[in-house]
Amino acid sequence: MGPERELRMSEIIAGVEIPETSTVIDATRFIRESTSPLLFHHSRRVFLFSSIHARALRIDPDPELLYVAALFHDAGLLTPFSEVQQRFEIDGADHAGAFLADHGFSSRSIEVVWNAIALHTTPGIPARMGPEIAATNLGVLTDAVGLGLDKLDPVLVEEITAAHPRGDFKNQFLETLHEGLKHRPNTTYGTVNADILEHFDPEYHPVTLVERVMGSPWPA
Repeated sequence: MGPERELRMSEIIAGVEIPETSTVIDATRFIRESTSPLLFHHSRRVFLFSSIHARALRIDPDPELLYVAALFHDAGLLTPFSEVQQRFEIDGADHAGAFLADHGFSSRSIEVVWNAIALHTTPGIPARMGPEIAATNLGVLTDAVGLGLDKLDPVLVEEITAAHPRGDFKNQFLETLHEGLKHRPNTTYGTVNADILEHFDPEYHPVTLVERVMGSPWPA
């Protein structure tokens, strides 16, 4: 947790309190100015859904760390982040880590947020890890593909989407993913991100594990 940990909660959306520390305020400003309205609203919804899932599961993520993880989780899709030839999730995790280091957070807190962002598209693993990592993954899945949406209170969902509208989210989000991945196709190997390139780029041919094994220098 941050050194200035004054949890003065002033904003409440769908029963979820937004921590108003200087770190949260700076993260909000930075992501709002550095990304797009689509990703800003998506990231805020992810925090809100993550918090609701955490409450239902009776896990207790640090709200400040969860907020930073949610805000930065897709930042690697846009420049200046996506100029690096690495998975966009790693890109966002690295920049979140640098952001937290600049704000005086411990290496342990930075590791938690880094893992939450780096693993947010990875199936099966986040649920077995810490509360911030598990909750971030669930929030992303709810907002991106509707996982668990039918089990959420529709009144709370309406309040969240009123505060942070979806607009034409499905189409615009897929286009944003494509824009953030098309110049570094090799980073999508073995991930769900390859689905985006297969859909949008007719000439994209993913190298499969079978091809890698059969084409290895081993004689047998």
